[in-house]
Amino acid sequence: MVLSGAPPSKSRTELNANQIRGFWAAWGGWALDGMDASIYAVVLVPALRELLPRSGIAATPANIGYYGSVLLALFLFGWGLSMMWGPVADRYGRVRALMLTILCYSLFTFLCGLVTSIWQLAVLRVLCGIGIGGEQPIGGTFVAEVWPEDRRKMGAGYMHTGYYFGFFLAALANYFIGANFGWRWMFVLGGAPALLVSWIRRGVRESEAWQRRLGDSQRRPAMGQAFAELFSPRYRRRTIVMSLLFLVSIIGLWAGSIYVPTAVTQISLRQGHTAADAARLASYGTGLLSIGTILGCVLLPLIAERLGRRLTLGLFFAVMGVSIAIAFGYVFYLPQALPLFFVMVFLLGLGGANFATFTLWIPEQYATECRASAIGFTSSVGRFVGCAMVFLVGSGIARFGSLGIPVALTSLAFVVGFALLPLSDETRGKPLPV
Repeated sequence: MVLSGAPPSKSRTELNANQIRGFWAAWGGWALDGMDASIYAVVLVPALRELLPRSGIAATPANIGYYGSVLLALFLFGWGLSMMWGPVADRYGRVRALMLTILCYSLFTFLCGLVTSIWQLAVLRVLCGIGIGGEQPIGGTFVAEVWPEDRRKMGAGYMHTGYYFGFFLAALANYFIGANFGWRWMFVLGGAPALLVSWIRRGVRESEAWQRRLGDSQRRPAMGQAFAELFSPRYRRRTIVMSLLFLVSIIGLWAGSIYVPTAVTQISLRQGHTAADAARLASYGTGLLSIGTILGCVLLPLIAERLGRRLTLGLFFAVMGVSIAIAFGYVFYLPQALPLFFVMVFLLGLGGANFATFTLWIPEQYATECRASAIGFTSSVGRFVGCAMVFLVGSGIARFGSLGIPVALTSLAFVVGFALLPLSDETRGKPLPV
C-alpha cells in the first residue's frame, strides 16, 4: 500500500502527515485485532487441555469441541456489545475512542494468559470481544472523515486488509512463541497493542470533520441521543437494512471461513496425510483465504466506484455464497478434494472482502453526529445472531456426522442478502455527509 512517495497525479490529493499517521493507527489497530482473534483459534486446544481439568471437567475431544464453541459464542456476544463504542466516539471524539478500544482488548487479552479456570477465560473473552469489536467501526469512521474525498474510498479498502494481515502475525507468533513457550505467552503477546496507544496519543489529531461539527462540547450529542438518531425517520430504514446486510456477511464469515482449517485437516487425513502434514496444509489454507481477502479489499473500492455500492456488494456476496456452497457441499466430499478445495478457499476469501464494502458505504449514509454510532451498531448487532449460528452449525455437524453439508447450507443466507440490496441507498458519487 503506497500512501506517499511519488508525486500525486492532478486527480489525486496528496495525504498530509496526520492523514498518514491516522491511517496507520487505524490499520495497525485492526491488524492487531485480527492477530488477537486468531490467537484464540491457535491456542484453543492446548489452553482447554490445561484449563478444563482445573475446572473439574475432563479434557476429552468432545468437551474441548463443546467448550471451545461456547467460548467462541461468548466472544461474539462481547463483539455484539461493542456497539457501545460508537456513541462514545460521537460524543468524545474518534481518536479517544480508538485508543480506549485498543487498551480494552489489549488488557483483557493479556489477562487471558493468567487464568486458572475455563470460567475466568470465558469472562475475559467477552470483555476482549467488546474491545475488538469497537476498533474497526471507530477506525473506519476516522479514516472516512480524515482522508480527502477523492481517496477515502481506497482508504476504506486498504484499512480492511489489516485484519487479515493480523492472521499472519498470529501464525508467526505461534511459530516462534507459542511453539516454544506455550499458549499463555501467546495471550501475553496479545497485550502488546497497548503500546500503539502512546504513539496514537502523541502523533494523531482528531478529524477535522468531527472538530468542525462537534468540537464544541455544547454541540456534541449525548451518547443516548447519537444512538437514538439511528432510528429516527431519516435513518431508520437504512439502519435496519445495513444491519441485516452485515448479518449476511457475518454468517458467511463465521459459518464458512471459520471452518476452512478444520475442513482442510479432515480432507488431508482422509487422503492419507500425517497429522503434522494436515496441520501444515490447514495453515496453507488459512493463508490462501487471507491472501484472497486482502486482494479483494484492494480491488473492491475500484469496483464500487465503477458499479456502485449495491452491485459491488451483490457481486462479492455471489462469489462468497457460491464458493461456500461448492467447496463444502461438493468438493469436500470428492476422493481427491484438496487441490480444488484450495482453489475454492481462495475464491471464498476473495468474496469475504465484502466486509470492506461496509467500511466504505456506511459512513456515506450518516451525518457526523451519529456516524460512528451507525457503523458500531450495524457492524455489531448481527454478532448476537452469529452466536446462535455457531451452535446451529455445530448441531448440524453432529446430526449429519460431517461438516460439509451444514456449512454449505449457510450459503442460503446470501439469497436473503440479494433480496435486501434493492432496499439499500446507493451513494456512489456522493460526498461524505457533513
